[in-house]
Amino acid sequence: MTEEKQNKNNDDLTDNDMRTGALDSPLTENGLMKKVRTSADMPVVLRWTVAIAAVLAVFLAMDSLRLFSERPLMEFVITVQNHYYYALLALLLPLCFLIYPPVKNATRYWYDIILSAATFAICAFFFINSETMLDYGWEFSAPVTAVWMSYLLWALTLEAVRRCGGATLFWLVLVFSMYPIFADKMPGPISGMASSAAETASYHVMSIESILGLPFRAFAQLVIGFLIFGVALQHTGGGRFFINLAFAGFGHVRGGSAKVSVVSSALMGSMSGSVITNVLSTGPLTIPAMRKSGFSREYAGGVEACASTGGVLLPPIMGSTAFVMATFLNVPYTSVALAAAIPALLYFFGLFMQIDAYAARQGLKGTPREELPKFSDTLREGWFYMASFVVLIFLLVFMQREAVAPFYATGMLLILNQLSAKNRWNINQTGSFLVACGKLLVELLSIMAGVGLIVGALSVTGLSGTLVNDLLYIAGDSIIMLLLMGAFTSFILGIGMTVTAAYIFLAIVLAPALIQGGLDPMSVHLFILYWGMLSFITPPVALGAFAAASIAGGSALKTGFKAMRLGSVIYFIPFFFVLEPALIMQGTAAEIVIATMVVAAGIVLIAGGLQAYMPFIGFLDKPGSAATAGRFMIVSGGILVSLPGLTSIGIPVGDTPLFIAGMTLGVLGILASRRVSAVTDAVVTSESKISDTN
Repeated sequence: MTEEKQNKNNDDLTDNDMRTGALDSPLTENGLMKKVRTSADMPVVLRWTVAIAAVLAVFLAMDSLRLFSERPLMEFVITVQNHYYYALLALLLPLCFLIYPPVKNATRYWYDIILSAATFAICAFFFINSETMLDYGWEFSAPVTAVWMSYLLWALTLEAVRRCGGATLFWLVLVFSMYPIFADKMPGPISGMASSAAETASYHVMSIESILGLPFRAFAQLVIGFLIFGVALQHTGGGRFFINLAFAGFGHVRGGSAKVSVVSSALMGSMSGSVITNVLSTGPLTIPAMRKSGFSREYAGGVEACASTGGVLLPPIMGSTAFVMATFLNVPYTSVALAAAIPALLYFFGLFMQIDAYAARQGLKGTPREELPKFSDTLREGWFYMASFVVLIFLLVFMQREAVAPFYATGMLLILNQLSAKNRWNINQTGSFLVACGKLLVELLSIMAGVGLIVGALSVTGLSGTLVNDLLYIAGDSIIMLLLMGAFTSFILGIGMTVTAAYIFLAIVLAPALIQGGLDPMSVHLFILYWGMLSFITPPVALGAFAAASIAGGSALKTGFKAMRLGSVIYFIPFFFVLEPALIMQGTAAEIVIATMVVAAGIVLIAGGLQAYMPFIGFLDKPGSAATAGRFMIVSGGILVSLPGLTSIGIPVGDTPLFIAGMTLGVLGILASRRVSAVTDAVVTSESKISDTN
């Protein structure tokens, strides 16, 4: 594709694209080509069905939280909690087969309709028998009819996972869900208590530890509201507002268009919780702006990929994974958000420093102020987005009403949107919003139900407990070895699974071993989340970077390496906060401030060494092997400065020696690589620009 054609395609994207979700992703979050029927492809009856299912699911979620009255309106039907869970399954799981066809470009529906109808009937059977199931313990001793229904729902859930989550997640869920049948025949370290096929099926479907396990319950009780808020924000024009706000604040500074991309993508990524979705919704607006300012295709794509990846780690929302984390840790969501705040800000600080250094080295200017939206005008036009955020944060932080907060914030946003003549929806846009809500709920419910099968298999066999001891034995009780094993495992699983699925699996299998090894539970779970995200910017996979490259029209692999370099700080930050609890808000105010400032100083050195430029010092790109070694020393020094004391993992090295050694290395590296000659300046700058252009 030529640059002119690519730019034309980007220019053709309008504000309506950001409002209606027209930017349907061609990729799933795990990188497979998305086999999904878009709104335009759906028959009218299917769009209506998806919209109605979304409305009913949200109504049930709100009613279960008693948002309409002190007593649930549906208490005459939903008498036990399992009623609510099976009702959600009956509303949403059947739609998976209608929205996600069995193969790409499938056009026929008849077999999907059969699977959908069968799924609804089976879920209805369990809904009707929910009380009897609890009274007589069907998960351990069920009638023959219930057992056969369990087999069918088990198989249908696996097919739903295959369609929504991709082949990697499907095979992982399939193997683990069948594991209880063969558990006693496995080798010693992975052997467990065996169950018959009938017992396994009954446990998977009728207990609250498998399909209806913790992932599903987190979705049903906490996540739905935040998903709806994110969709509402996108469809009311929140994407355009955040981009304009970022341009008003940062567009005029050096490298301003790239910094705008970081801010806007971070905010939208926090809403969507999906790296790919964020890249493909904000990228068509931010990447052309960066190209216009002089950034290369690969660099612009790398910036967008890094910003979108970091958005999932940024409070106040952080995507659906953070709510599952809160459920795992049995803490309020606000505790997770507060713990995640400083690491996320440090990551974005590192990204800003690298962009600023690159822009300074390349002589890239900001956009003239007269070409940018005014800050006051942007706020006046989009004040209701800020108002809904204020309501959300107030209810989350001060009122501690995390389950109901997003419903109130969404209601306020939708009402204010309809009062705005510029942003008011018509009937088609309202329908588009409801269909988008339904599709998102269907996808996440299917994945949560599938991951629940893994949880159930580990629970019924007792393997989750024995794996902890086995991992500790393999690591030789070495915490640093456990951390490295955890980082590697999280990264590998992040390649083939969605972020939420990879996190849940590791939270069950790996996190207990790290916690038993003496590490803080909150830092361990955040560590797993961070390393699970890294596959989105790390070649050879780098799905977020590849998606950005498709928009920028650049090389996918080169974009991946640019993203890896830009986001390099994220590879170290998880180790920093695991070893220094003050970075996750565990400590006195003085300890938190000092720890944050020390890591920030280290990040300045890392960014300066990687980009060969440092504020107040200048260019660090003097030619020669000695200067190259100097830049390596600067990066190494930055890592040592940021690294907390190692006494907690049995290595007798404290904070002060590491800081002194790091600063010494950094200073020596700066002296070795700093430019001093005007002639050399001109030659190196010319060579650098030619290299970046190529």
